[in-house]
Amino acid sequence: MRHRVYGKHLGRNKNERTALFKNLVQSLLLHGSIETTEAKAKSIKGLVDKIINQAKSKNTQRLLSSFFHTKETREKLVKEIAPNMKDRNSGYTSLVKMGQRKGDNAMMVRMSLLISEKGKGESEKSENKQPVIASAAKQSSSDKTPIKIASPRQGGVRNDNKKSARKAVKK
Repeated sequence: MRHRVYGKHLGRNKNERTALFKNLVQSLLLHGSIETTEAKAKSIKGLVDKIINQAKSKNTQRLLSSFFHTKETREKLVKEIAPNMKDRNSGYTSLVKMGQRKGDNAMMVRMSLLISEKGKGESEKSENKQPVIASAAKQSSSDKTPIKIASPRQGGVRNDNKKSARKAVKK
């Protein structure tokens, strides 16, 4: 029974889970987007919000240094990401479903940071306040497009090579 058990355990013990979460958050902040399973992405979404909120405040730098062990991640978070998110309270990430993984049928998602546009003038910024997905996510989305795989049981189309191989075996 899972009475009063908070969070998803993801088949790991506490130390493995915290290491996984730290690595996923660090990769997200460094690269702008990551591709992972839906369960892992939903698990770290609240953690990312808390960390960015801490980075906005000047008094919590010591807490960030205890979470991130690389100076590069801390500097990027404090100098680039947190100032772009100053007008938001939460909802710093977006999830886009990419389809199911072939091996275990797990739902894969692309998790990316929502960053406001910088290059526009102040008047244009006030008119259009829609967030833009990080530029790293834009580049990688053009490389990989989500593929919808239909199985034969659901009425999908079979591969031609399989049909010809079956016909040859029957004859």
